[in-house]
Amino acid sequence: MQQEFAGQVDIIGVAGASDSVPHMEEFISTTGVGGFPHVQDLGNDVWARYEIRTQPRFAFIDDDGSVEITAALGESGLRERIAALAATDADAA
Repeated sequence: MQQEFAGQVDIIGVAGASDSVPHMEEFISTTGVGGFPHVQDLGNDVWARYEIRTQPRFAFIDDDGSVEITAALGESGLRERIAALAATDADAA
């Protein structure tokens, strides 16, 4: 999906403060999600801002700033949600 929607939506992985950088790097390598940026939220500021307390979670932020937080979606659910964001962005252009 990171390649499919490249240039249409921005995807960023955010690891919580409880995860170490080596653990985050191992996750990226093991899952093959190295095609988009990943950051470690050392102070849990991002997690707190979006009231995320458990993983996995997805925060979808539209161009107008509206936010939707969801739990795990599975591949098809995630693709549908990202496609909807890409379509909204295309409609605004």
